[in-house]
Amino acid sequence: MPLITFTSDFGNSDHYVASVKAGILSKDPSIQIIDISHDIKPFDIPHLAFVVNSIFRQFPPGTIHLLGLNDTNKGEDAYLGVELEEHLFLLPDNGLVGLLSNKAPTQVVRLDTDIKSLFPALDILAPTASELAHGKKLHALGEPITEYNRMVSRQVKATRKEIAGHVVRVDQYGNLITNILKTDFDILSKDKGYTIHAGRETVSHAHNKYSDVEPGDLFFVFNSLGLLEIGINQGNASQLLGLGFDAPVNIQFQD
Repeated sequence: MPLITFTSDFGNSDHYVASVKAGILSKDPSIQIIDISHDIKPFDIPHLAFVVNSIFRQFPPGTIHLLGLNDTNKGEDAYLGVELEEHLFLLPDNGLVGLLSNKAPTQVVRLDTDIKSLFPALDILAPTASELAHGKKLHALGEPITEYNRMVSRQVKATRKEIAGHVVRVDQYGNLITNILKTDFDILSKDKGYTIHAGRETVSHAHNKYSDVEPGDLFFVFNSLGLLEIGINQGNASQLLGLGFDAPVNIQFQD
């Protein structure tokens, strides 16, 4: 039986997370539910997308990912089932699907439901996840569609002289995670000098690990996701540099 992962902005101090799990387990206690995070910033679609994009490929193909976000959905009350990179996603039609991957979905269906719910993660997504876990096919759950809401993520601009990216996540340590990939950097920096620019800070080399600098000093590393990350050893880079989500970061190369 496929795994079900659960990610939301519901927090852990109320009953919401347990209610959704109970809605699934009441139908089959043998279903395995894995929590990814319920500390997503409320209403923050890019935050949820970054967290799920960072981890979903590490689960087995066929895993079902239930994404609960307490957004208003503009009153449309539409919910989607999406097959993407051999994984299945259940989520509101709020643009989130466009941020989960740079690849196009294999199929998208609008879930067939007449339920008008104040708690759609429980009343709509949870029973749908259970149906998928028991082998029901995605195309049997609703109408196949090609038009749905899609947010578009910031794209890196890379030339022989520069990589221009942006901060895509400020983590709980205040570290600035960018969308600049190490694979691009390794190709463009070969046999070249370079400078990394973030706000008022400029450095001429990336570090290998966080502890390469003393406590209180700034580090620039390519993290476990292969993304350029800027932080302060035992400090908060976002606060010190005055940079947050979508702030520009660039690497300039010298021949």
